[in-house]
Amino acid sequence: MKKNLILILSLITLTVFAQGEANIWYFGNHAGVDFNSGSPLALTNGQLNTEEGCASLSTAMGQLLFYTDGITVYNKNHQVMQNGNGLMGHTSSTQSATIIPKPGSVTLFYIFTIDAEAFPNGFRYSIIDITLDSGLGGVTSDKNILIYAPTSEKISITKHANNIDYWIITHGWNSNSFYAHLLTSSGLSSIPITGNTGVSTLSPSGSSHSSQGYMKIAPNSSKLAICHSWDLGVLQLFDFNNNTGVISNPQTLLTQPGGIYGLEFSPNSEVLYMSDNQF
Repeated sequence: MKKNLILILSLITLTVFAQGEANIWYFGNHAGVDFNSGSPLALTNGQLNTEEGCASLSTAMGQLLFYTDGITVYNKNHQVMQNGNGLMGHTSSTQSATIIPKPGSVTLFYIFTIDAEAFPNGFRYSIIDITLDSGLGGVTSDKNILIYAPTSEKISITKHANNIDYWIITHGWNSNSFYAHLLTSSGLSSIPITGNTGVSTLSPSGSSHSSQGYMKIAPNSSKLAICHSWDLGVLQLFDFNNNTGVISNPQTLLTQPGGIYGLEFSPNSEVLYMSDNQF
């Protein structure tokens, strides 16, 4: 099992948002952290009880909006959001849930979910309208919309070069395929930019465990890092073009079968951190 890694929270919002949207985190077993004061303050009022991927979103002023483990969405009052049950992430998916605002809107948000270990629910999205339920928000009828399945437990998001739209990048299962979908004010592109490069997620033993492990994009959007865990045990670094969505120039940084799992770039994009859960 892939466990004990609270640092999986290297929340995607940290690399996408520049103000207070990532100031409050909820994760793990009812845990949370508030960074609004400049120093971390422990929170104990969170409703999540999850082993792995989760996401939280606040306003630009650092006021909580909602959070999720990819299965249940909780509003700012820590109640299940209207229509907020039954999303198709997984408590044992590395990057089960990610929240992104719809470009051009201040009220609509996408939750992208990833199922565990190439299971059939795959990669999906649901849309939240924060004006529903008297401002507490609700999941709209656009719920659990399938993008493709199966998929690896990996998703990373960064701004397009126009600084308005977003690239949503995932990695296929049993392949070396990356898929970069563009999210604009018109919605999510149905046809991704596809690239075949780097290591395939099929492990030597055929196990789906190698779908585990993080994928992260550097804050300056120039690099993408990915780790394929367990018996595959590979950490690779790529160039990323945030104008075209093309991923290229694979470099293997580490080959170490076992628990290669967590990733994060430094704020200046010059250092890549990796965590191993074999301890």
